[in-house]
Amino acid sequence: MSPVVPSMADRDGKIWMDGQMVDWRDAKIHVLTHTLHYGCGAFEGVRAYNTVNGTAIFRLEEHTERLFNSAKILRMKIPFTQEEANEAQKTVVRENKLESCYLRPLTWIGDKKLGVSPKGNTIHLMVAAWAWGAYLGEEGMKRGIRVKT
Repeated sequence: MSPVVPSMADRDGKIWMDGQMVDWRDAKIHVLTHTLHYGCGAFEGVRAYNTVNGTAIFRLEEHTERLFNSAKILRMKIPFTQEEANEAQKTVVRENKLESCYLRPLTWIGDKKLGVSPKGNTIHLMVAAWAWGAYLGEEGMKRGIRVKT
């Protein structure tokens, strides 16, 4: 029998949303959010590791730059600077008292209006972080995985 994994929506902790730290369970968006319907959004997957010098976020600046470049390709102007996004990621790790973790910065188009064109809609940014062991599972680390491309 597989262990019960808690829902991503039902956890303790804080998530950074549009410049504010909010309780994990209160970090919600509406079902009529533009990105949910048209797929126009961008995210990064970032790891942080416990080191002898404390927690280190792996290639933080490069990941954030790639997130902003992805948003630019989609003509999404993130209403925060890359430096603010970097600080948000550091803050989320610190506020949640995480040593080794996975971070998920995500930018999306809001729910101000719905339609093919996102023009005039709001752009949002959030960062969540949580403890996550091996990305492909401990079994994958031990036995390897099969990949088909």
